[in-house]
Amino acid sequence: MEARACLRFVRMSPRKVKIVCDLLRGKKVDLAAAIVANTGKAASEPVAKLLKSAVANAENNHSMDHDKLYVKEIFACPGPILKRMRPVSKGRGHRINKRTSHITIVIGEQED
Repeated sequence: MEARACLRFVRMSPRKVKIVCDLLRGKKVDLAAAIVANTGKAASEPVAKLLKSAVANAENNHSMDHDKLYVKEIFACPGPILKRMRPVSKGRGHRINKRTSHITIVIGEQED
């Protein structure tokens, strides 16, 4: 039994989000919430909200026990890239890629 939550089109590079995701993989949800609350990365805020949402889905939709929940999977995939131009000398322009991410968390129930 598993519950999942997805957050799409986060205006942050997947490379930055994956750093926070690697900290949480395989941890119990209470420990994961504590880790993400004390992480000084910009990606920790959307990941914390998504973790709370996934836990709520597990408890309310699948009737899972809160004490047995752990982060089964967490990953960040690249979303669409917003392409912008920055003016430079001699009338030229350099491209700026504003990257987005899709973050997915899967919460599972540990067996005794």
